[in-house]
Amino acid sequence: MTQPITVTVEGGVATLTLDRPGKRNALTAEMWRLIPQLLDKLAADPGVRVAVLTGAGGTFSAGADLSEISRLTEGGDDTGLTVAAEQALIAFPKPVIAKIEGFCVGGGCQLALACDLRLADPGTRFGVTPAKLGLVYPQSSTRRLVDQVGPGAAKLLLYSADLFDAPWALRTGLVDELPDDLHGRVHALATTIASRSPVSLAATKEIADGRADEARFLEWQRRSRVSAAEGVAAFLEKRAPRF
Repeated sequence: MTQPITVTVEGGVATLTLDRPGKRNALTAEMWRLIPQLLDKLAADPGVRVAVLTGAGGTFSAGADLSEISRLTEGGDDTGLTVAAEQALIAFPKPVIAKIEGFCVGGGCQLALACDLRLADPGTRFGVTPAKLGLVYPQSSTRRLVDQVGPGAAKLLLYSADLFDAPWALRTGLVDELPDDLHGRVHALATTIASRSPVSLAATKEIADGRADEARFLEWQRRSRVSAAEGVAAFLEKRAPRF
């Protein structure tokens, strides 16, 4: 049986591909459940330095599979399958890049916003569409959207349930870059990140996300002593560091 999410690892970069191209990668309950499981395995793999989340067949995701909508909200607003997958991406201790093309709608946008960086093809269309279906977007997802794009743009997305183009997404901060060569840029960026200090990357993610108190910050500083010694030595010796 074909897995609806495939995982490949190359050069420290793990790529998770939503793989239902015939359905524009609409996310089933099985797929939402798989995401935390796959991320747990990748988090425990020291050979993985960065993850890329993308979709097969030229589209990121058209959103949740509506034929399974009752299963996706089991457990309530912020304990359902969709939020569990979203939280797993946020808690993943390594950087995650969303590589977005085609359509990034509904649950697809929810996953993309849980990634650390979002790079999109200039032709991508974005939408958050629960108002078309009479649904209420999860509370934590709504707050994350507001934090990312501001209340005005978030309300425009949610109130209208319309699709917006990639330049609009870039202006509002929904995405970080619109490279002409999406695949080449994501590969180059992921490879660069994978070459950096894992301690620095993990600490940066935790601190930037507001999940590190003063004691945790001091712990990161303590853990960075070994990597800092190697980084400085490599600089002085004019070689690549071996983190």
